Amino acid sequence: MALTRRPRFSLLRLTTPLVAVAVALTAISSTMPTPAVAQEGILRKWSLRDLFMPRREPRVDPFIIDEPQPRKKIRKTPRKPKATAGNIGRAADPAVPVVEKLADARVVLVIGDFLGGGIAEGLGTVFAENAKIRVIDKTNGSSGLVREDYYNWPEKAKALIEQEKPAAVIIMMGSNDRQQMRVADTREPPMSAAWTKEYAARADKLAKAIADTKVPFLWVGMPAFKSSKMNTDMLAFNDIYRAATEAAGSEFVDVWDGFVDEAGAFVTSGPDINGQPVRLRADDGINVTRAGKRKLAFFAEKPLNKLLGITPQGTETVVPASLPQATPGELNVPVNIDRTVPVSLSDPELDGGTELLGGQTAATSDPRSPGEKLAVQGIAPAAPAGRIDDFSWPPKPLPAAQGTETTTAIIRR
Repeated sequence: MALTRRPRFSLLRLTTPLVAVAVALTAISSTMPTPAVAQEGILRKWSLRDLFMPRREPRVDPFIIDEPQPRKKIRKTPRKPKATAGNIGRAADPAVPVVEKLADARVVLVIGDFLGGGIAEGLGTVFAENAKIRVIDKTNGSSGLVREDYYNWPEKAKALIEQEKPAAVIIMMGSNDRQQMRVADTREPPMSAAWTKEYAARADKLAKAIADTKVPFLWVGMPAFKSSKMNTDMLAFNDIYRAATEAAGSEFVDVWDGFVDEAGAFVTSGPDINGQPVRLRADDGINVTRAGKRKLAFFAEKPLNKLLGITPQGTETVVPASLPQATPGELNVPVNIDRTVPVSLSDPELDGGTELLGGQTAATSDPRSPGEKLAVQGIAPAAPAGRIDDFSWPPKPLPAAQGTETTTAIIRR
């Protein structure tokens, strides 16, 4: 029978846990707030890190619960606008000063829809410093040729011309016309055969109404748009406008190439009138920006100056009343014209002849000219008297010129 050994009772084993608990209680008591601190309303949160890392007293402790302090307002600096394709490294365009117009300034009347209002703004910038030209915007943003019940342009145009007495009229409309149109008693869908025929008739009616007032006008075409279907319709509209304008004896202004790229696709940004990249269209792909309005006016500026008689230098051309006026299709040619006689490339003097091109030359026994003799036979023509290659002896006397004294050649010794 084996004897079992009783385990010894160790005081060390009993006191070690007690010491550890005592140390922990001491650390906890040291981190607890004192009554004085508690009276001040400060309460610290305790964590396990306090057992091993004594907490220092920082100036601002995130674990101290205190009354909230008012936040300081941080002044934010405004951010610069992000660079886009329309403002890459470019400063804002300087404002164009607008001079006071003269009382007898000639009027440029602009009619049409919201794009017509854009070209009116652009033309206002073009003639801002010209006191003799005033641009009047009489456009209606929601108008067109389809809704005659809303705004009848052939009738309104006549009334506006009688009221404003313009020197020229600018037409630009069509953006709102892609909708149903009432033809007789039916509503025709856009771009159908009956719709297109009626739309062309209304465009002819408007052009003829303005032409009957004897006021010159320009019809500005539609630009490209973001929608491909809309672009197709706008191209058809431009063909209708061009035909109506030319039938009325006026000029159609095509602006399509100014708002597309090399492949003919719509662009939001492109070159302005100075060739610099700018944003031409809004995000919707329909409206135009300020630079786009100025570009629309750029296309109409040259033909409009021709109607107003303004030269590229900005001066007006005045035809004197004494000069005879030419009828259409007739060219006035001055009576006395100092013409230059024609000269043959093979000058007759080189061949010893005296007749010009087309003249009658006397028949000679030797058909070969002196130039041919020199090139073929090596026989040079006789040198005139007094020339450096004249080796005749005795020297020949120089021929006397008319109205001058007779001179003789130098005699060689």
